[in-house]
Amino acid sequence: MPSTLPDGEPVPPSGSLPGSALHGLGERPFGFYVHVPFCATRCGYCDFNTYTASELGPGASQKDYAETAAEEVRRARAVLGDVDLPVETVFFGGGTPTLLPAADLVRILGVIGEEFGLAPGAEVTTEANPESVDRAYLEELRGGGFTRMSFGMQSADEHVLRVLERRHTPGRPAGAVREAREAGFDHVNLDLIYSTPGESDDDWRASLAAAIEAGPDHVSAYSLIVEDGTRLAARIRRGELPMPDDDVAADRYLIADAMLTEAGFEWYEVSNWAASESGRCRHNLLYWTGGDWWGVGPGAHSHVGGTRWWNVKHPAAYAGRLASGVSPAHAREVLTAEDRAVERLMLELRLAQGFPLKEIRRPPVVARALADGLLEVEPFKTGRAVLTLRGRLLADALVRDLT
Repeated sequence: MPSTLPDGEPVPPSGSLPGSALHGLGERPFGFYVHVPFCATRCGYCDFNTYTASELGPGASQKDYAETAAEEVRRARAVLGDVDLPVETVFFGGGTPTLLPAADLVRILGVIGEEFGLAPGAEVTTEANPESVDRAYLEELRGGGFTRMSFGMQSADEHVLRVLERRHTPGRPAGAVREAREAGFDHVNLDLIYSTPGESDDDWRASLAAAIEAGPDHVSAYSLIVEDGTRLAARIRRGELPMPDDDVAADRYLIADAMLTEAGFEWYEVSNWAASESGRCRHNLLYWTGGDWWGVGPGAHSHVGGTRWWNVKHPAAYAGRLASGVSPAHAREVLTAEDRAVERLMLELRLAQGFPLKEIRRPPVVARALADGLLEVEPFKTGRAVLTLRGRLLADALVRDLT
């Protein structure tokens, strides 16, 4: 089952925010994340806040979810007031958003537009299982204002997909990318996972080659993380599968960067590559550069002006609160200036644009990182800390040293 929510301070029943959060609202980029918590089955490695039909129980309905989510959007408008706040990015994640009818996703997007307005050229993305869409579904999304698709490919190898308990067939992601292009989507992402138990270097190369051949303009590649409480963790604990190895993961990352770079992709965040600047995921960049966003849905997290909050987890509890006119927020935290400075360093250092050297408080650590080949020399001369390829492999450790 999904992991537990963090503790925090209580949220007023109205969901009102402290004055500090509203200061400067509208001066920072603003987006929406819409969590759709439904899956046909639960993958063995997943600890996201998702539910299959048998897990939902009474009071939670996929059929009614679009209107429930729309009610939270209206509540967001009431909480944030009448400040001009055009939405620059919207991201539907899950779960499998495309288990809902396309009309439901378009309906939620429409309410966001009605309440806030979409900025010119707004990016609107949905995640999808390749098996959950067809050409007609994709055309309905595109006609309804969606601009970007993100397909969960994970691997092109059948035995790797079996370990992950993924439901799609190996060749289906390529078909989904083709159908998305035919439906008019200029921007398409494929998500990959490496270091699955039993995966070989050749398996990983074949997955990358298949992803590149499919023709997306964006690829995300993440090392498998074994989360407590998942079926995969239980299998590893019982000795049925080996624990992923950090050195193997590093080698797989190097393979990914080499193959994607050769194919014309450029890294712009440690785990993300795009074929052009326009192909970068603007919604994720909003997260990574300290923008504001409202998270709609059970378990969704939000951030506005240094205040972060998270909704109750179960779809039935979430729907019940909104039906009662009460905020679905479970708890919140108001970040200190120090918290925000640390988070900014942690996130922005992972970007290809790097981080200003003058804002790093531990010059000896920075000097050592440069000497150890973790930072690029030329950007350093102009005042920015930019990770080298080796630095990307050690980014988490370097951030710990810098903070």
